[in-house]
Formats: sequence, structure tokens, C-alpha cells
Amino acid sequence: MTDSRFPVLTQKQIHIFKEYGTFLDFETETPIFNVGDKDYDFFIVIKGEVYIKDESGAEKIIVTHGINEFTGDNSMLSDRKAQFNGYASKGSTLLRVKANKLRNVISTHSDISDILLSAFVQRQETMLHEFEGGIKLIGSLSSKETYALRDFMEKNHIWCTFLNIDTSEEAQQLLESFGVKENELPILLNPAGEICRKPSIPELAKQAGVLMDFGDELYDVLIVGAGPSGLAASVYAASEGLSVVTIDSNAPGGQAGKSSKIENYLGFPTGISGNDLANKAYIQAQKFGCNISIPHRAKTLEYNQNYFTICATNGKTIKAKAVIAATGAQYRQLPIDTIEKFEGSGVFYSATVMNASSCKNEIVGVVGGGNSAGQAALFLAEHAKEVHIIIRGTNIGAKMSDYLVQRIITEPNIILHKETNVVDLYGTHHLESVTLQTNGKKETISISNLFTFIGAKPCTEWLGEVIATDSKGFIYTGSDVTENALTKCAIFEQRKPQSLETSVPGFFAVGDVRKGSVKRVASAVGEGSMAISQIHRYLEERKAID
Repeated sequence: MTDSRFPVLTQKQIHIFKEYGTFLDFETETPIFNVGDKDYDFFIVIKGEVYIKDESGAEKIIVTHGINEFTGDNSMLSDRKAQFNGYASKGSTLLRVKANKLRNVISTHSDISDILLSAFVQRQETMLHEFEGGIKLIGSLSSKETYALRDFMEKNHIWCTFLNIDTSEEAQQLLESFGVKENELPILLNPAGEICRKPSIPELAKQAGVLMDFGDELYDVLIVGAGPSGLAASVYAASEGLSVVTIDSNAPGGQAGKSSKIENYLGFPTGISGNDLANKAYIQAQKFGCNISIPHRAKTLEYNQNYFTICATNGKTIKAKAVIAATGAQYRQLPIDTIEKFEGSGVFYSATVMNASSCKNEIVGVVGGGNSAGQAALFLAEHAKEVHIIIRGTNIGAKMSDYLVQRIITEPNIILHKETNVVDLYGTHHLESVTLQTNGKKETISISNLFTFIGAKPCTEWLGEVIATDSKGFIYTGSDVTENALTKCAIFEQRKPQSLETSVPGFFAVGDVRKGSVKRVASAVGEGSMAISQIHRYLEERKAID
């Protein structure tokens, strides 16, 4: 039976590749790419074989590519580095295609694109879930800094191996061999053997290749935020030939990316996790040539009547003719003095597979009454001893979809607390217990992991006073923009703002950050795609004025 991860190309498809590549002959076994290589090449086996080897420990061949099979994975669509070593066998002939040429093939030949991307995605899944390797992270399970790095790698599908210094002999041996003290943890050890002590998230992102550099070019569109609306805008903008760059401060998916299972999104009858949906959209945008860089947080916005300038973290400045704000909203902290002490060591704002493993047979809490809270509770109930849902109101169905409510009611290990607030957190290094207050009565429960999904606040601090917002920070668009708030310019003298356009022509807002938006994945995707048609109109108007 053919393995769909390693399909065989037809002669017609190989003939197309010949227009983009060159033939290479190898008289001896020769390395064709190495772990850590950036911009490494794509190869099709014409004669002989290609061996993919993992040489991080005991040398072993991961897979052998035969005639008419190809190398590579979806790292080739971005700046991510090679994860394995590749060797051409003695006497082999390969067709080499440079990474930038490969993107051209994928964007212009749909049948080849389908085969390659399907194989690439499956290879990535195999690598992430079946192999140990990639970047090694050494730290403590109870460390807030270690958790932040692990969380970033999981959400960005970065291949890694976590070694818990509290239980792993290998971790202790590595510390001794590199002369690292425990107060220098956490550390990263990349496949090339390079070490990084107490790395920041941007340092990790640079190692993994998800953080990109920008030139001084003027893009057609800058999309700030890679949630469902931002990713949809990225796909449509890039597929329609616009030069586009997308930045995000954390990971693809936004709040939807934190959902353990979305079951009411069209086309997925058995549901899909927010993280998987986001990763597929992330790859889809890159397929069409969108530049996506993470983590970049927008800090300030400037507008000079010709183009926009975003000053972002990591010292980057990005210029674009049009901007889409898709920064969404973030969950608020619980109003408890000690909350920051426990963030990453018992208090979390998403429920992932990594979290679930630490909740096995534990008592956990979920704060909030929206869909994200309901999805998290059901997901965690599969692993935890008990899941306590904590809501301030009297009706869990007020903000949650009915299908989630019905499942929660019938789940035996989910306990619902109505008219209840979390008032205290306790623990030495990690959360150990939580005090709940219900109608004036207090109760302390041994909750070791608390997941909060409350009070979404729009991420619009970076707009300053350039773009009109309401008192809570949500962005006015379309008919909600008052005459007084409109930027005086030639375009707005001829027409009012389009439905997703803000108080400044060429600046659009989509998804949860927009005032009046529907807080659902489907509507966010619709707004993101619709914004691109409105940007086309704006760019045509600009041309006419210029």
C-alpha cells in the first residue's frame, strides 16, 4: 500500500519541474542538505536514492526516497530550517529545485501543489508526534519561563524535545557536559549543538525560523494579527497577487487557536482543533507567497497620507499602502493580587495538549461561560479527575452554544459553579488550591490548574489616536465612523468609508477587534476575505489620485 507521505510524481509532473530546476549527478554518497540549513533545496530522485538521516544521537535512516519521490516538508515555504540531514546515494541523479522556485511551482500548478502540500503536512505531523528531536529545551516543569517557551513551540508547530530537569537524567548530563548551572535555566540546544541560556521568545523564534527579517520595501498590505480573520485576509491577499506581510505577537490562530475543538465551523462535521485549523491556514497563506513573521507585536502606527508605518517589537519597521487590523482581543486577568505569580505555573489562558498531559487525574478549574471555556472544559474532562466550571451568572447557556451546554450537563466529571468568583489562589511554586466565593460563602478546592477565559479586551493600544475607537478600544468601521472622526483626504471627499474601513482611508479592521463584529470563527474568516476586495478598491483609487 502506498504511503501518502511519500507519493510518486508522474513523468508529466517531473517534466514541469525540469523547467524550474537542474540535474545533478553524484558519483559518491554526498550530503545535499544539513540540519539547520536555511533556504535548502528541494530534490526529486531521477536515479538512485536519497537518505534522510537523524544524526542527533545514534545515526539512523528516517526514510529512503526512491525514484520519482521527493524531499522536503512545509518548512520550505517559510524561513524554517532543515530538521534532518539528506544524502544522495552513490551513482544517483537528482533534479534540484531552489526553494523560491519551488514556491513558484506550488502557486502555479494546482495538481503538483495538492500532492506536495498534502505530503508536507503529513510529514510535519509525523515529525512532531512520532519522533524525538528538534530543538531541545531543558528546564523545570514548574518554571514560568520554561512554560512560555514550550507553549510558543507547541502553538507554532516547532519540533522540540522537552527535558524536565527535575526528573530527567539526560537533562542533568547535558547540563554537566555544557557547564550550565541551574540558575541559567531554561536553555535551548539546537540540532547543530549550539546552546542558548535563558532565551527570550524572539530568540527561540529566530532559532526556529518563524521570525523573519524585513527589508525597506513598501508592501501593498500589512496584516496585523494572524487569527482567523488575519489568516483569511493573508490567503486572499497573497492569492490575488498583492505583496503582503502578516505579523502576530504569539502564534497563528488568535483566540480560536486556543480552542481544543471547534465543531460548528462549516465543512468539519467531526470538528477541528483551533490549532490545527490555524496551522493549515498558515501553510495555505505561505503557499501563495505571504510573508508571516512571529513574534512581532505592533507598538505604534504612523500615517503620512501616502502610506502607513508600523513600528513593531524586535526593532522592526514595516511600511504598507494599506493595513488590516486583525489583532482581536485577549482574555483579562482575574482580579487577584497573586495572579502573575501563578501564570504559566497553574494559571493558563488556553487548554492545549501540553496542558492536558499535566492535568491527568488532577482537579482543574475553567473560568468563563463562552464557547472557548466550554470547549476547554470538555477537552480537559477527558484527562482530569474533575473539571470545575466557574461562571458569575446564573445561566451557562447565555453565551455558550447549546451543543456545548448539553454535553457539559451530561459529562459526569464536570461540576458547574454558578454565581461564583475566584477570590484567592494558593501554592508555593505551582498552584495548589483555589478559593471560590458563591453568594458570600467561601470554599477552597484543591485545583492545581486553572484556565481562564473571561472579559476579552481589544488589542488596540498600538493605534494611538490615529484610528477612531469606542471607549473600550474597539475600532469603528463603515457607517459607525462619525463625520468628525474622518481623516480629511481626497478619497473621503468622494465617498464614505467602506464597511470594514476605519476613520483613515486604507486602514481596515476585521474580526473581534472591530466594533459590532460577531464573535465567531466563520464571521471572522468572512470579514478577512471581504476586506481584501475593499483594499483592491482603495488601491485603485490611490492610483487614480496619484
